[in-house]
Amino acid sequence: MIYRSKAPLRIGLAGGGTDVSPYCDLYGGAILNATLSLYAYATIELLDEKKIILHAADQGILLTFEKTETLPIDGELDLLKGVYNRIQQDYGVNVPGFKLTTYVEAPPGSGLGTSSTLVVAIVGAFAELLSLPLGEYDMAHYAYEIERQDLKLAGGRQDQYAATFGGVNFMEFYTNDKVLVNPLRIKREYLFELEHNLLLYYTSTSRESARIIEKQSRNVNEKDQDAIEAMHQLKVQANLMKEALLTGKLNKIGEILDFGFQQKRKMAEGISTDWIEEIYEEAKKAGATGGKISGAGGGGFMIFYCPGTTKYNVIKVLSQFGGMEKRYEFVKHGLSTWTV
Repeated sequence: MIYRSKAPLRIGLAGGGTDVSPYCDLYGGAILNATLSLYAYATIELLDEKKIILHAADQGILLTFEKTETLPIDGELDLLKGVYNRIQQDYGVNVPGFKLTTYVEAPPGSGLGTSSTLVVAIVGAFAELLSLPLGEYDMAHYAYEIERQDLKLAGGRQDQYAATFGGVNFMEFYTNDKVLVNPLRIKREYLFELEHNLLLYYTSTSRESARIIEKQSRNVNEKDQDAIEAMHQLKVQANLMKEALLTGKLNKIGEILDFGFQQKRKMAEGISTDWIEEIYEEAKKAGATGGKISGAGGGGFMIFYCPGTTKYNVIKVLSQFGGMEKRYEFVKHGLSTWTV
């Protein structure tokens, strides 16, 4: 038997960073995001021998271990190992051996929630194998605990919930890990127009989001008022984005994104760079009305709102920076699992 899963990557449209502790614990966070037709995949194949084989096909890494209850967390495929360790601890993986193969359709550190989405996909594959009774909130929180608590990786909360639920969601984050996911019923023609005008641009660089997020958290702990006020404004941005999408005021999207870009760069050093600023300004000169850095910042993907037919000129102008457009569609479904 083969047990499979896939979970969609996401773009954050507004409120990014307000889902990170300690800010959301103290003030509450709000984020609006949407899942894309780019996925993290996980496959579990049962083996007759007492071995555990981990294969990250996108990275070309293959590790083999004797069957054990705990795999070493040593910097190599720790996301795969961390999920297995936690599932083994809580539920027991009572099979002779298995091969876990993963693949992600975007590079690590690209700002589309790749790490968290991969964790969700792996949890989903094990849930399919073991028939675990995990609902959507359970699944997302379980993935969050593995990544943030077990593996001690800095980051927010939105990615696990986006990957699990799918669709366009307005999410609220509170103390004690309380999360509310509010699916938005956006008219199909509004989504088509947003999809047409929103350019997803890969800068051909990646970054270590944990370092940027640690600086952001430190700024809140040290009561950096500029950083905290910027996060307050990003919550305002999330509500403005929600209203614009629900009411079809898409001509305001670029302005709302630009407002968020100005705020986000105040949250922590490293979110923006001179190179990113140059890309941003050239995109606006070419016709974009606003944009943002996806994820924690520092590199990876950027998005630009290009009204009318300006997208084609923006793509042409940005080619000088060595990046590329990434084609996508919005998707409604979240984590999917099945058995072959």
